[in-house]
Amino acid sequence: MYLNRCSLLLLALVASPGVTAEDPPADPAADKVVERVPLHTVVPVYPEKARQARVEGEVEVCFNVDRFGRTKGVSVRRSTNRVFEKPARNAVRASTFHPLEPGQKLPDIKNCRTFTFTLERVAIDKQ
Repeated sequence: MYLNRCSLLLLALVASPGVTAEDPPADPAADKVVERVPLHTVVPVYPEKARQARVEGEVEVCFNVDRFGRTKGVSVRRSTNRVFEKPARNAVRASTFHPLEPGQKLPDIKNCRTFTFTLERVAIDKQ
């Protein structure tokens, strides 16, 4: 069964003890975990030596986003060819996300992106 982040938060609220008279009223805007939205996404550069060798591949890169929208802890989770790893890591490092507002919490979820490096097929006329 697949539960999204909102469902898990709802389950955590239902399972938590109720509010007592001593507890201050909760501010609904404070401590809100939000979905991180990309502000600027950088596309990786196709390595020239891979292009010349007509090599294609795929790289999955995982990372965290700090409260200012910068990527941190960038690492390769899997790769079909090491030649694509550095451009994929560099693209994630250069990408940015919207910063958090005061009172918003960082999600404890690692972000992952998969980059697919493919060459465009071109028809050649034989004369």
